[in-house]
Amino acid sequence: MTLTALVQQSLDDNKAEDIVVIDLHGKSSIADSMIIATGRSQRHLSSMAEHLAVLLREQGIEDVGVEGVNVGDWVLVDGGDVIVHLFRPEVRRHYSLEKMWGLVVPADERQMALA
Repeated sequence: MTLTALVQQSLDDNKAEDIVVIDLHGKSSIADSMIIATGRSQRHLSSMAEHLAVLLREQGIEDVGVEGVNVGDWVLVDGGDVIVHLFRPEVRRHYSLEKMWGLVVPADERQMALA
């Protein structure tokens, strides 16, 4: 199983919502993939980030970076080849990272963002 698939499975196991995987090959040199997911609360985001940090270290990634845990609106987990953005729903709609990378936001999310 690839590192991206392991991270995606961990997020799914931890009840992350709206998981999106963006392949960065040929688009950016910062990582091979970016994963964006939504959590229900600050505690949920923090818990998912902690689980991911442990998983990534178990996979041999020594310098796992985790930012934003104390704030809990947007948590970034830097696993080297995989970068994970965890958001609360309203923050995710505000920043809309999927659109920045050229992905189409589903119609129901666009309508929620306009509300």
